Amino acid sequence: MQSKGALFEADRRYVFHPFTALDAHQRDGAPLVMTGGSGVYLQDSEGGRYIDAMAGLWCVNVGYGRAELADAMQRQALELSYCHAFSSMASDKPALLAERLIAMAPVPMSKVFFGNSGSDANDTQVKLVWYYNNARGKPEKKKIIARQRGYHGVTVMSGGMTGLPGLHAGFDLPLPFIRHTKAPHRLWEGHGLSDEQFVAKLVDDLEQLIAREGADTIGAMIAEPVMGAGGVIEPPPGYFSAIQEVLDRHDILLIADEVVCGFGRLGEMFGTTKTGMKPDLITVAKGLTSAYFPLSACMVSERVWDVLVEGGSRYGAFGHGYTYSAHPIGAAVALANLDIIENDGLVAVAAQRGERLHQRLQEAFAGHPLVGEIRGHGLIGALEFVAEKTPPKAFDPALKVAPRIVKAALARGVISRALPSADTMAFSPPFVITDEEIDRVVAASREAVDEVMGELEREGQWRR
Repeated sequence: MQSKGALFEADRRYVFHPFTALDAHQRDGAPLVMTGGSGVYLQDSEGGRYIDAMAGLWCVNVGYGRAELADAMQRQALELSYCHAFSSMASDKPALLAERLIAMAPVPMSKVFFGNSGSDANDTQVKLVWYYNNARGKPEKKKIIARQRGYHGVTVMSGGMTGLPGLHAGFDLPLPFIRHTKAPHRLWEGHGLSDEQFVAKLVDDLEQLIAREGADTIGAMIAEPVMGAGGVIEPPPGYFSAIQEVLDRHDILLIADEVVCGFGRLGEMFGTTKTGMKPDLITVAKGLTSAYFPLSACMVSERVWDVLVEGGSRYGAFGHGYTYSAHPIGAAVALANLDIIENDGLVAVAAQRGERLHQRLQEAFAGHPLVGEIRGHGLIGALEFVAEKTPPKAFDPALKVAPRIVKAALARGVISRALPSADTMAFSPPFVITDEEIDRVVAASREAVDEVMGELEREGQWRR
């Protein structure tokens, strides 16, 4: 077994970490090296134990160390470790999984295209939109509308659709055919407005964008039912029905990015159902396997599929796919994961635990001088920190308020996440978290917020 020092040094010297300050990591290395996980807990190389209140990256929904998923991987690796899906080659588990996904889809869908991650799946969705409009004889309808603060991945295409400036900096993103409309972020975009007024403002922003660009140049809009990395932002009532009317009128497809919300995170199987979206294409990943194996899926409606099939007469065989598309081990893990979710009633459990989480967050933080907004639905939540409340005023990003709070929570045995482009602390624990563990997460978070508030006050950066 590697010594503690050897593990830290190997990581510092050789691992290229995503979403990491490279200079600081090269100098100091990681604060922790994780070596084990069970239920909602992670364990580090020194024996420290932490509640993972983020389920990894919004993904380990059934918890760590599930023997059922390990067994599914082993069985499938022994039966059929790999089979590609090119040129009509098929294997059993992906076929069964696709059938199951179509049966459980929140709106009628026709076919499933498998990939490896939410990022590549959203890239695939854009290619489908382009192919669809080329096949319809509308080659100018290629622009994609996303939303500010939306998160759709980090590939060249999906990274551009992501509406977070930090993911564009240094990468020449977004590409020129991507446009962003306002996020339904009440704290900054709808302060003081009623739900109806806020929806009208957001719809007007979208209408103006379409008018400027020309509807004949826009192929699709992509949106998360509830935004994840952009701040855990829930849209106001009536938002998606109003957006849908605009898209339908202008012949613009809707892509539902269910990567975070799908498979129970909001207390319903899909966020599409909760928010009333009517997408033409649906992206799923994370919760599909609870992150035990990399797998994503694009669900394609009959409307789009029929046109793709017709396009074959002009373009020949569909020229897109990955070596690991429809991987049999990934499909086997997904089937076992869905069994756990359904057999253990984890969607209902997520709804119940979510009520507990939001009750405790309200009790601990309603009226707290640093908390501008408490957000979330189901088993996903967030606190956004502000320097002033009325009107809301953001902290100087250089103060790194949310990262400091998250670090203070980590010292108390709780892993949360500071979200990019805002002073926001997120929570998205595994569905198997208990009420007692939720209480510990919130209590540790309150202590961490109070600790950093005191530091800011002593530094002269904030006052009551």
